[in-house]
Amino acid sequence: MKRLHQASLVVLFLAIAVRIGNPQSLRSRWVASWACSEQTPEPMNALAPEDMRDMTMRQIVHLSMGGSTVRVHVSNAFGTKPLRFTSLHMARPVSPSSPRIDPASDRALTFSGSPEVTVPAGAEYVSDPVDYPVAPLASLALTFHLDSPPAGETGHPGSRSTSYYVHGDRVAAADLPDARRVDHWYQLAGVDVRAPRASAAVVALGDSITDGHGATTNGNDRWTDVLAGRLEGSRAMREVSVVNHGIGGNHLLTDGLGPNALARFNRDVLAQAGVKYLIVLEGVNDLGGLAHPGDVPAAAHSDLVHRMEGAYEQMVARAHAAGVEVVGATVLPFAGSMYYRPRTEADRQAINEWIRTPGHFDAVIDFDRVTRDPEQPDRLLPRYDSGDHLHPSPEGYRAMGEAVPLKLFRAH
Repeated sequence: MKRLHQASLVVLFLAIAVRIGNPQSLRSRWVASWACSEQTPEPMNALAPEDMRDMTMRQIVHLSMGGSTVRVHVSNAFGTKPLRFTSLHMARPVSPSSPRIDPASDRALTFSGSPEVTVPAGAEYVSDPVDYPVAPLASLALTFHLDSPPAGETGHPGSRSTSYYVHGDRVAAADLPDARRVDHWYQLAGVDVRAPRASAAVVALGDSITDGHGATTNGNDRWTDVLAGRLEGSRAMREVSVVNHGIGGNHLLTDGLGPNALARFNRDVLAQAGVKYLIVLEGVNDLGGLAHPGDVPAAAHSDLVHRMEGAYEQMVARAHAAGVEVVGATVLPFAGSMYYRPRTEADRQAINEWIRTPGHFDAVIDFDRVTRDPEQPDRLLPRYDSGDHLHPSPEGYRAMGEAVPLKLFRAH
């Protein structure tokens, strides 16, 4: 027992010595500044294998929090074989809607000191940290080269951001004027910044309304972008970042477009650097999908509501176990859309009442009240409607982002 006690003391002293020898770890931490949820792209959103052979791809991402040091996550999460990235660069783009970069800002990234990395099937890799000051709310151009296409693409179709690809290794090119364009992201998972120790990240987990369907391509006007801008504009809250983990067509309970919310919870929420808060805006696709093909018995509606509530409870339990606070968001109205049925509207009301009930979530954001038409509360306010009666317009997203109480979040 005495020897065991002595060994424990040695381990403790070594741990203290490591922390003292690395004072940066006492003053700062890694915090997610940008991220996207990974999935297998649908056929219409995938690139042809020959397009990805000997391919340079430049992608523009929009950061939340700034920092002095950066690291980048590349992904092979849905690949079935190892994927080799021969090089990866980052630079400041001339604009969010152009493949041009400032050549003076171009930096090569490394992985364990090497300019290339082979990512195992189902995995992602994080680059070595690089001293590279980035401003809050800035855009960053990430450019990689593949010599061979992935065996199973990993991507994010709902980027609302234009990506550019050409053949040949041109990762350091100042411009790609002959590039083909596509409004999707591929093989990228996130960007972290080194931020003050008290910093924290907010993860927004959701479907197409969080992903930004109806937002402006290259405009960065999703509700999460609005929230990030408000946090940065608040002196007391600028150490809080926002990362968007919405997937268009996502469900709580079943796989839709992308894995269901519970299946992706560990990767998209708990694995995010510096996560302290979670906003859950999920459920409209479960509600609308039940009776969309045709009417179902009342018992099926009751069962769906019960299982959705159980899924929310699972998220809260898993988040709390990791020290993450959970904010529930009510489901927006959708009368007039393809999802609407009178019984489905009753299900939405039941779910929203459950979300609002104290004790289920740590806090609530009532997006239903923010976006509904007071004269027809089962419908979006016309100016907040993108036109399909389901997804908000840019003005609707702004109203959502401005309605989130900043007091829900605080740096730690």
